[in-house]
Amino acid sequence: MFERAAAGEPRPGRARRARAEGVWWQRWMPSALGRDVLGWWLVSRLALFVLSVSAPLLFNRGTDYPNVWRAWLQWDVWHLNAVAQYGYNHGEPSGAPLAAFFPGYPLLVHLVAYTGIGYVAAGIVVSAVASAVAGVYLARLAEYEFPELKGFGPHAAMVWYGAPVGVFLAAGYTESLFCAFAFPAWLAARQGRWARAAVFVALASTVRVSGLFLIFALGVEFLTSKKRDWLSLPWLALPLVPVLAFMAYLKQIHGSWFAWHQAQEKGWPRKFTWPWTSLQHTVEAATKGRFPADRTDWTWMFRAELVALFICLVLLVWLLWRRSWGESAWVAATLGAFCTSYWVFSLTRATLLMWPLWIGLAVLIKRKPWLGRLYLGLAIPLAAVWAAAFFTGRWSG
Repeated sequence: MFERAAAGEPRPGRARRARAEGVWWQRWMPSALGRDVLGWWLVSRLALFVLSVSAPLLFNRGTDYPNVWRAWLQWDVWHLNAVAQYGYNHGEPSGAPLAAFFPGYPLLVHLVAYTGIGYVAAGIVVSAVASAVAGVYLARLAEYEFPELKGFGPHAAMVWYGAPVGVFLAAGYTESLFCAFAFPAWLAARQGRWARAAVFVALASTVRVSGLFLIFALGVEFLTSKKRDWLSLPWLALPLVPVLAFMAYLKQIHGSWFAWHQAQEKGWPRKFTWPWTSLQHTVEAATKGRFPADRTDWTWMFRAELVALFICLVLLVWLLWRRSWGESAWVAATLGAFCTSYWVFSLTRATLLMWPLWIGLAVLIKRKPWLGRLYLGLAIPLAAVWAAAFFTGRWSG
């Protein structure tokens, strides 16, 4: 024993401890898939940060030096921050009825803001962490759905991060956090882990009204899945609990179980409209710039809504052809909600929630690499334009 120690060899006890410590650290290290995804996440975050600093400076029309930090405080960020600061029973401090926004994201922003970094920065931090988590699970879901395409999961995260509307995955919006719950929820559902799926769908239901559509899709997936387990059926009621709790809370404050929907009707044109009438209104707004008449950015964004509508319809047809009933239910329910409003409004952002779209694009890119180059050649400039529009206060969906 003394000879071994003198020779500088580790003692058996230390060797065991060293191996144990190595395993402990390895558990915290991301896998190869995770490293690839986080690489794309980091590159896209850096690009958006550069745009957030440069766009307000380049497009500044005033004489004062612009506050580039305020570039992140646009549109719904005002309302979500107002919920985080004041809750739901202090009127309309941001100029809109706050009951339209579900509480999960503002609550998390409120907790992070306790660190003293402020609400805008807290929203950016929440979205940054959530988008990283969502990207990893999107890659895992992609590889689970298409196991024959080895190592293509990070491609799905790449096209998702590089989406034309990808700025909303970094800004203080709800999309990243919703996806951070929805993507692992669907992966669990596809694996037949219904309790785990229900828990994640319940969390997603606290973030956006889209959680209602996800609940519906989970039910369809359960009924059509070969991994259906009737003993797990009661778990599917769990996601309704936070939704009903939020509705009951609003009932105490505003006197209506559906105060969240009434708030959307009041603050945004979300009144029920027949789909053909909604499409007519959208086409008129895309061709005449009727709301408001002198805002060309609104005209172009409504044109983008029509493109997004076409893409989502193609996606729905593809999913039905593949007999992906759960995903079809998810996309159909989302489209149904948007196409029965006064006009198709913010569907461009909602495409970020449609994981089958990004997985489908990744499949095409894996099988046809030239399509990947074409996608990036179109998506990156569009993403830069979209981000510049957002950071300078123009309507960007």
